[in-house]
Amino acid sequence: MDEEAYGITTEIREVPPAQYVFKIESFSLLSKNNIDVYETNEFEAGDQKWRLILYPKGDKSRNGGDHLSIYLAISKSTPLKVGSEINATVRFFVLDRIRDQYLTKQGRATRFHVMQSQWGIPRFMPLATFTDPSNGYLIDDTCVFGVEIVVIKNSGLGECFTPIEGRCGYIRGVIRQRGTKAFQYIFVWPIQGNSILGRKLTQASPFG
Repeated sequence: MDEEAYGITTEIREVPPAQYVFKIESFSLLSKNNIDVYETNEFEAGDQKWRLILYPKGDKSRNGGDHLSIYLAISKSTPLKVGSEINATVRFFVLDRIRDQYLTKQGRATRFHVMQSQWGIPRFMPLATFTDPSNGYLIDDTCVFGVEIVVIKNSGLGECFTPIEGRCGYIRGVIRQRGTKAFQYIFVWPIQGNSILGRKLTQASPFG
C-alpha cells in the first residue's frame, strides 16, 4: 500500500488511545505456534461493535510480507445490513515503551458497508523495526497496540441558496434528512432597503 496515495499520515503523541488498547505478552509465541492472525475481543465505539485484527507476520495477500499488518473490522456479532453503512476515520497505535509515547497512523475517512466490513494498513510497520528493542515497541517480548474510531454521523441538515434572476430577493431551501428521504423546505426572502423579510412558502416533494 502506498501510504501517501491512500492519505495515511503518521504522528507521534503521548495521549493513549481513547477507545481500545490491547497488550500482547509473549509475542514471539504467536509465530512459534503458527498463529498468522490474531483477533481481539469485540469492543464498542460509535454505537457499533468492532474487533482489531493483527497479522504478526504480515498479511501477505495484501503485500504486507515482513511487516506488521493491522485492521479494524465490524464485529461478526453485529454485521451491517444491506444498504446501511458507517463512515469513520480510524487511527491505529503502537506504544514506544522506552520514550512513553505512541506512534500513530491514520487514514482518510472510510466507508464501512456489507461489501467492505474492514479497513486497515497491511504495511503498518516493518518487522525489523518493530522487533528491534532499541525502538521500544517490543520490550521483554511484550507490546501494546490501540485504536481510535471517530464515526461521522449525518445530522440530516443542509441548505440550498438560489438567487432570483431579475428580482430583488433570493430563495433558500433548507434540507432535512428523514431516514433515506430528504425534504426541502422552500423560503422566499424579499429584500426591502437594507432589511430582509422571510416567509415560508411551501414544502416541496421529497427527493433522494
